[in-house]
Amino acid sequence: MIPEIRHLPMNPALTGQAEIKQDIVYSANGQALTLILPWAPGDKREELKPAPLIVFVQGSAWTTPNLGYEIPMLSHFAEEGIAVATVSHRSARDGYTFPAFLIDVKCAIRFLRAHAAEYAIDPTRVAAFGTSSGGHTVCMLGLTGDDPELRSEEYADQSDAVRAVAACFAPTDLPALFRRFEGGPNYEASMTAYFGGDPAKWNAVMEAYSPVKLVKKGVKYPPFLLLHGTGDPVVPVEQMEELYTCLRDAGADVTAWYVDGAEHEGNFWSPDVRRVIHDELVKRLS
Repeated sequence: MIPEIRHLPMNPALTGQAEIKQDIVYSANGQALTLILPWAPGDKREELKPAPLIVFVQGSAWTTPNLGYEIPMLSHFAEEGIAVATVSHRSARDGYTFPAFLIDVKCAIRFLRAHAAEYAIDPTRVAAFGTSSGGHTVCMLGLTGDDPELRSEEYADQSDAVRAVAACFAPTDLPALFRRFEGGPNYEASMTAYFGGDPAKWNAVMEAYSPVKLVKKGVKYPPFLLLHGTGDPVVPVEQMEELYTCLRDAGADVTAWYVDGAEHEGNFWSPDVRRVIHDELVKRLS
């Protein structure tokens, strides 16, 4: 060897690397997820220590999530040994009213637990992270773990409960949110897509799927992390404040952050925001 050429160690365990497995169909209804996994040498996952799991739901106004949107951020978790699943669900635009999206994401969690050995996932350490409508979804996951009214028949022997929730700019009070859009363009078509064809039932459906309406004292909930931009023109920051207050007053473990001046997506994201989310999820999954 040439003396002046320096040396670096190799990485036989492929530590700090990740791989993506796409188009994993988790339900008979055709919905799919993408998995970002710590890299297994020789793809021998059975030789790996089972990894904690973050289930991520991208905001989509309850239509079809873009599974690739946050891959750069989510991949860092896998590089640190935490598996991530970014999950699609049926779309309100295609005629699937509430709570189809939630039933699907719960099914995805049960699917992942049922296939935990195949993907080297620890089924006892599952957290949920979401943005916008996905933030609403993960709040609902945290408040309705193993609710029999929200279960499909698939993987019925598995739990859909989660160990922690991180929600960014999430709608939490649907009646209050949708009052802001009343009389606007496409209002009735949107309401029908989300809540069904009978306007007399819209408010009852919105109440049933509003996180702030579900929090009860004396119920054990997973820890919640809530973040919201103070300049959000789509989902007012008061939506976060209301859920924070409900959870706090019920005795739940809840932490919240304002992101000063931030809007919806876009300038909301910063290294500081990502650090807060990262540190909370890593702590809860340790």
